[in-house]
Amino acid sequence: MELKDFVVTPIVLLIVYVIAYIARPYVSDEITSKYFIPALTVKIIGAICVGLVYQFYYGGGDTFAYHTHGSRWIWLAFNDDISKGLKMLMANGDYEGVYDYAKNIWYYRDEHSYFLIKIVTLLDILTFSTYSATAVLFAAFSFTGMWALFLVFYSLYPSVHKWLALAIFFMPSVFFWGSGILKDTVTMGALGWLTYSFYQLLFRKNLNVLNFIILILSGWLILNIKVYILLSFLPALILWFFVNNIGKIKSPITKFFVTPLMLGAAIAIGYLAINQVGEQNSKYALDNIATTAQMTAYDIRYGWGARMGDNSGYTLGDLDGTVGSMIRLAPEAINVSLFRPYLWEVRNPLMLLSSLESLFMLGLTLWMLWKFGVANFFKFLMKPEVLFCILFSLIFAFAVGISTSNFGTLARYKIPLMPFYIVGMIILYYYSKENKDRKLSELEDTE
Repeated sequence: MELKDFVVTPIVLLIVYVIAYIARPYVSDEITSKYFIPALTVKIIGAICVGLVYQFYYGGGDTFAYHTHGSRWIWLAFNDDISKGLKMLMANGDYEGVYDYAKNIWYYRDEHSYFLIKIVTLLDILTFSTYSATAVLFAAFSFTGMWALFLVFYSLYPSVHKWLALAIFFMPSVFFWGSGILKDTVTMGALGWLTYSFYQLLFRKNLNVLNFIILILSGWLILNIKVYILLSFLPALILWFFVNNIGKIKSPITKFFVTPLMLGAAIAIGYLAINQVGEQNSKYALDNIATTAQMTAYDIRYGWGARMGDNSGYTLGDLDGTVGSMIRLAPEAINVSLFRPYLWEVRNPLMLLSSLESLFMLGLTLWMLWKFGVANFFKFLMKPEVLFCILFSLIFAFAVGISTSNFGTLARYKIPLMPFYIVGMIILYYYSKENKDRKLSELEDTE
């Protein structure tokens, strides 16, 4: 914390809230407007708290690597010489002419981390490199994407708006780890906007230029920060579109013949999309993904975990860098992301928060199975939005569970799946309840 944090940040907060109050009538109705300011506020609180936790609990970490030991030096370069600042903003690991600044940036040679540092720098120019003020702007961006995501599901299922708001805005880990100066903040916001623009273009047929720009920009942000999120998200997104169109076919005969063709097309397009994304980064190409998972898991457990001095590592079994070992460990990987750490695995206060949320998700899943029965559970799992949310959650749970090996890191990495998994359960409950009410109504009509 610096003196300017107490001067610049209140001004930035005032501007953000003024814009929020002006924008609210245009992006909400009488029902959703009550969630707008509280949802923004918890994001801002999360952003400030992330900085405090990293400063006073961890004594350093990624958020300071992106700002204090990252964007701050590009901002200083701009102050000294605009041409040097621009050179650093366009730099791609090259030290020529900017060594005095670049040598102080921890992630200068890390392509994806330095991309985020460039984003932080653009906001630092507005906030005079004030950490907390820049964190507030990060939170505001993430909020816009989460609000866009909320609007998608609210337009489809308005009767469960309270539960949708809880799942998307008010899960502690999501508004905490998804709000500060971190990669997760940008990717969460971009994921919301990607879902919104995809829905507007392909479901609502709202083919305006702005939606195309949002789709491309949000996908580009995720691609340049966390490729594996896009790899996990695209198959679910594509399948959502095709299953939704299958559901619109009225003729049983036509549906019987068309369904295999459309599902085959969805799988083919999904495969090509994953291949195309993988070509942008060889580590995530299908041929290399098993080795990447093995190396990432080892580095996080014995690198980051060891440096931070925690003892929150976990192991799923022998991950030997082959696809076979990944498939074998898939159930454990999905379980660890969704339902662990268990209460008896807690080693620190932040793990307790994650454990309680995991317990909630486990309890919610078991309750749904008990309340509506296994047959109904899987029957309504094939509804387009339920399938989309749960499929993405399972793919992503597998991806982060298999490659993390540290509960502290996992708590942060898994936040993209949490809103989608809970929303999937909420929609599943909606269909189950609707089906039950319809059967009761039919029974009453026959009496």
